[in-house]
Amino acid sequence: MAAESSNDTPIVEANPTGDTPDTGLRALQVRIRQQELLADLGVLALQGAALDMLLQETARLTAQGLDAQFCKILEHRPADNRLLVRAGVGWDAGVVGVATVGADLDSPAGFALRTGKPVISNHLENEERFRTSELLKTHGIRRAMNVILQGDGKPYGVLEVDSQSEGEFLEHDLAFLQGAANVLGMAIERERHDRKLAAALERHQVLLKEMNHRVKNSLAIVASMLNLQARDNASPELTEHLNEAAHRITAIGKLHDQLSFGSDIERMDIGRYIVTICKDLDQNVSRCEIVTDVVEGVLVATERAVAIALIVNELITNAAKYAYKDETGGKIDIKVQQVEPGTLSISVGDEGTGLPQSFDPRGAKGLGMRLIAVFIGQLNAKMAVRQRNPGTEFVISIPLDASTS
Repeated sequence: MAAESSNDTPIVEANPTGDTPDTGLRALQVRIRQQELLADLGVLALQGAALDMLLQETARLTAQGLDAQFCKILEHRPADNRLLVRAGVGWDAGVVGVATVGADLDSPAGFALRTGKPVISNHLENEERFRTSELLKTHGIRRAMNVILQGDGKPYGVLEVDSQSEGEFLEHDLAFLQGAANVLGMAIERERHDRKLAAALERHQVLLKEMNHRVKNSLAIVASMLNLQARDNASPELTEHLNEAAHRITAIGKLHDQLSFGSDIERMDIGRYIVTICKDLDQNVSRCEIVTDVVEGVLVATERAVAIALIVNELITNAAKYAYKDETGGKIDIKVQQVEPGTLSISVGDEGTGLPQSFDPRGAKGLGMRLIAVFIGQLNAKMAVRQRNPGTEFVISIPLDASTS
């Protein structure tokens, strides 16, 4: 059975010879080297090394710091109450990742795991407190130390160092081993937190994508209903209004469509989004040919992308409605470019009849121009109207940084 001890006292095999630790220069050099190794391990942990690499490096550095041939990291497997050799140095092939030892109180590693008390066994051939595992016997281990490896709320396992040589592990050796275990334990806790956060984020993203998919489908249904009403209505004016409303809803639906398939839900490639809107309008604004010249890769916040897309939607609709009102149709060209760092330029031009000399976008009474004015204000953007020969061009300058809006 396991020996009883206070929580503050390591389980140490009695030293019948009364030998004392070496206090000479060599001992001091060893302590300094051990502190250097702990510092190296700490840096590796802070750099966010992968857990498997960190486990293996901990085993290597620990063995080096204690001048031992063997070291292993034992991961607790509660299902079968065993400790798996998760990483290690010095062991024969087929041990790491395969071999296990008991996690009960009669095992030195199990005792350290269950009680949190470190265990030093300097003479395994005479050990009466614990059983010696076949793994240690097979490899000719004469002495060993075990300390608990803490994790996130529950122990991860045990850090054990083993040696085939004669001699003794002393209290300051235990301090080094516990220091290595503490560094590794904090890294294990961080890795577990990272995994939990990654899993939570993945679930969150899946839910957001599903929500965007459902919103897109709902908006598509609303747009279809408006289109049906427009076709069944006898009033040309009301039909026109219903079609325009359907186009606005479809533009917003396209955004949710892209969000449901993309990996970034906070930003959107505005060029690709506008191309998608234009393709849909090209099919519905049957009298006009919509030509796009778009630079992709310019990312804007999702809520700003909605306002920009609705501005483009309204300008295209107005061009089709007024620039070619007495003709069978014509070309509407859309350009999206980043004219200078931090500024997006979008132009919508036509080759139609042009605007009257008295036209003032700020005083326009139509719903489309009023909506454009609202969105330009929200974006802190500027709009210029240029006369073409023939036609008209609307140029919108938009700051990419939402903080300037």
